[in-house]
This record gives sequence, C-alpha cells and structure tokens, in this order.
Amino acid sequence: MLWRVLKMFVEGVAAMASVSLTALYFMQNRLIYPSWAQGARDQVDTPASYGLPYRLVQLTTSDGIKIEAYDMQNTSGGSESTVLILCPNAGNIGYFIPIADIFYRQLNMSVFLYSYRGYGHSEGSPSENGLKLDADCVMAHLSQDSFHKKNKLVLYGRSLGGANAIYIASKFANLCDAVILENTFLSIPKVVPYVFPALKYFRGMVHEIWNSEELIKGCDDTLPFLFLRGLKDEIVPPSHMRKLYDECPSRNKQVFEFPLGTHNDTIIQEGYWSMVRDFLEEFGLI
Repeated sequence: MLWRVLKMFVEGVAAMASVSLTALYFMQNRLIYPSWAQGARDQVDTPASYGLPYRLVQLTTSDGIKIEAYDMQNTSGGSESTVLILCPNAGNIGYFIPIADIFYRQLNMSVFLYSYRGYGHSEGSPSENGLKLDADCVMAHLSQDSFHKKNKLVLYGRSLGGANAIYIASKFANLCDAVILENTFLSIPKVVPYVFPALKYFRGMVHEIWNSEELIKGCDDTLPFLFLRGLKDEIVPPSHMRKLYDECPSRNKQVFEFPLGTHNDTIIQEGYWSMVRDFLEEFGLI
C-alpha cells in the first residue's frame, strides 16, 4: 500500500514537472518579451509629450507585419548623425522618449525610435526571428530615407536592445558608424541561471537565444564601440558585458563601469551621459 502511494506521488510530481516545463517552453516568449505588462500595449506616449517634433512612420516588414516608429529629424544645424534607439524588453517606445530628448536636445542628434512587433501599437507577436526582421526593415528604411541616409548612424541599445544592436552591427556594418551598449547579455540561455537558479538545468529548453557572444565577433574592427555596465546588475551578470567587450574585435572600443549601477538605473548614474558625449565627440558624431 505504501509503495503504491509513493509511486502515485512520484508519478504526480513527474506529471506536474512535465506540465510545468512544457508550459515554460511554450510560454517563454511572454516572459522574455513582456510587452503585455502594465498596459503597455494600450497607451503609448509620443514625442509631443516632450515638445519634440516628430513624424509617425509605419513600416511593413518582409513577413507583412506593420510596425510603428517615431522619426525625430533634427534640422537645427548641429550634428549630422542619427541615433537608432533599440529598446529593452519591457514597456513601449513611449517609455524612451526622455532618452530621445537627451539625444535630440542635448546632443543635437536626429533620433529614430521604433516599436518591435507585438509592442505598443505595432502588429504581431515578438520573437527573436521576428525582431530581427523588424531590424532589417528599419535598416532598409534608414538607408533609403532622403534625410537619414546622408547622416552617420549610431546604434544605442540597452539590454535586449543591445542584443539587437549587435545583430544590426554584425549584418549592416557598412551602414553603422558607432555602437553604444548598456547591460547587454551574452545570450538568453546564459542569463537563465543568474535570474532563475532553479532552472539552470533546463536552459536547453530556451529557444530564444540572441547569441550576441558569437555575433559580436563578426563586427567590423573599425567600428567604434562603447560598453556601459552596471556592476550591481541583478538581471544580466556584469561579467557578460566584460566578455562582450573582450570578444569585440573593434580597435576603437571603450568600457566604462558604474559601481552602483543596477540593470535599470545604470543610465542615471553619475558620468553616464558624459561618457556618451565624450565617445560621440571623439569619433566626430556630434
């Protein structure tokens, strides 16, 4: 009798574990890309909330998905550079208008900020392959647009946005003039044990990879890179940014560390924007 009870218990636990892992496999996109959280698909602020001039752009990707973007062309006669802002995995492009404001007003750059598929008012559902198609579409637009194609292009990516920036830099080296990365990971499977230690034995089930560790090796060695990392990052191990720096073949790369910077507040640490400005000035981008 006891043996039967134990057997039923073990089988029940195994069944629950199987169901949980199956759910984890098929639901991981909702965890990796929480575009649904906090009503971020309902309300999306525009640059007008900061008094920034802009044009709403709708692009259609190669697989027929319509994505939205804010095009902030700076014609003040300052910098002849455009910064392409690549967002993290949470929120929507409205959350990053304050960053666009800094690039536009303080650094006199033009700004292009687009919404990944499944985020904000863009169509579709997010996935690694889908976001890469979005990036391909945006780069095609910028390379053909009468205003932006004359400008130098800076990629600015935080976290998932950094992975996107590395993808773009490795594929479109001839269109990029500099890359700024903040708290970016080597790959998603290598982040899992840090964020969810209990799942470290199941990271092989992760199908969203973003293998920046390998992609960055293929970047042009003349392309300038700035690595900004928070040493108290609780989501991406700080060692990931150091490894990306080490693997980056650029002869013009810099790394700056913020001892108190966590994953989301590195951007407000003292010296952050001074480093960005100095980097852009050094390579003639502002």
